[in-house]
Amino acid sequence: MKAENDAFRVAFGRRVKELMDQKGTTPQDVAAKANIEVKQVYRVINAENSATLPIIAALARGLEVRPMELFDF
Repeated sequence: MKAENDAFRVAFGRRVKELMDQKGTTPQDVAAKANIEVKQVYRVINAENSATLPIIAALARGLEVRPMELFDF
């Protein structure tokens, strides 16, 4: 179970980074639009912790995508 959770966190972080690259945005830009700390964006990208529902919603807002697009991996 832990390996599955780790793999999911990594895939989610890669997807967030992929969307950022597609949109030409930075973690700082996403954090500002999402009203969250830049450190939180980096934690998700680097798979350091699991994103909670409020963070997922904030990231979607910051990336200007629907939350379900964050899970397209």
